[in-house]
Order: sequence, then C-alpha cells, then structure tokens
Amino acid sequence: MQPVLIFGLSASLAAMGELAGHERRGSLIWPARSAILGLLGAALGIRREGDFSALDALSISVAIFEAGVPLRDYHTIETVPSAAAKRPNSRPEALRDAKGRTNTTITLRDYRAGVFYGVAVQGAGLETLQAALTRPHFTLYLGRKSCPLSAPPGAKIVQAETPAEALAHLTPPPWLCRGGAPLARMLIVDAEVGEQVHDRAIDRGLWHFAPRTFARQPVEIALEATS
Repeated sequence: MQPVLIFGLSASLAAMGELAGHERRGSLIWPARSAILGLLGAALGIRREGDFSALDALSISVAIFEAGVPLRDYHTIETVPSAAAKRPNSRPEALRDAKGRTNTTITLRDYRAGVFYGVAVQGAGLETLQAALTRPHFTLYLGRKSCPLSAPPGAKIVQAETPAEALAHLTPPPWLCRGGAPLARMLIVDAEVGEQVHDRAIDRGLWHFAPRTFARQPVEIALEATS
C-alpha cells in the first residue's frame, strides 16, 4: 500500500490541447499531463515562469469517467504576415515585431462539453498538493480560461496498491449520479511502449512541448453515487 492523491475534474467545457496550428486547435478526450501539472501549479500559486521541477517528478494517471461531447467554436485571432515576422520565439514577440501590420483570421477551436475525470498522483509532497487543491491560490481551469471547473476537486489522500484502486474512492459531483454511479473503463498511464502525445512541457514560457509515451489501460472503476 502507498499514499495516492486523488481528485476529480468536472467542467461544462474543457479544452485539452494537442498539436495546435493556426487554423485549428483540437482537444484530446482527457486532460494532458501538462494541463494537470499546470492546474496543480495554479493551486500552489506557481506562475508560468516559476519552478515546476517538483511537479514534473510526479507520476500521474487519469481515469476517463465522462469524456463529454465535442463542441467547436469559430474564433478570430490576430495573425502576423510572414513578411513581418523575424523568427520570433513567441506569439507576443511576433505581434510586437509586426508593429501593427497584422491580419485577422478565423480559426476553429475544439472543446469537450460535460466532462468528468479522476486523477491519481503519486510522489512527494502530496499533503501540500491536497491543501492547495482545497484552497487554490489561482482559479482552476480545465484548459482555457473559458473552462472553469464546475465542482471543487475534492482532493484526498488514500492508501492503495494501484492508481485504479485509489480512484475507486473518488467522490463524484451529485449531478453526475442521477443515472447511476459514474463508471470509468479507461485509465491513461505513463508507459515505455504505447502511443505518443506532445504534453511534456520543456519550456512553459515559449509553449514548447516534447512527446510522451502513454498507454490506455482497460479498467472498471465504479464510484459510489452521491446525492
């Protein structure tokens, strides 16, 4: 048995990034590792340029209880013509270098509507993280700032052999139990062999991410219904 921090992430809208281009920004069906570490950092009060080394060392597993339904938004953005760009390191730098020579472009941004995930965290400092999630320093979002959580995370530390066993102790929001207790059949875990996703942050200031290997582990995690 070992301590595992568990908490839930529910939101009316969620945007969980994958590789983004100028015309379309898609969404995964579960929160990426970088999104969860960013949320934990927000709870702790760590700014983007702060020290995430302790969080980067954590092991994180995600159970998909409700992946929601896709929703697409037509969004306008300010773009920089290639002739005005001078190999900038970031979007703000490109806009500054353009000196007003910008265009407006319509883009597509994908969301997931009505989601609920269970997160299991293993590593050092779990008590501090639990306290921060209970009283977060910054507002917690599930992706963009238009995606606040619809319920407190309900963080708690349990003793368990595996992340799946720990997540069985998660308390779901009551409105998700109207049709019965939530059930997860998929757990996203780190793996040496499997699929790849670009969600390992290597430079948070410049939004640079490296690939990470993960596996979809079939499980059956049934939660106790709340009223």
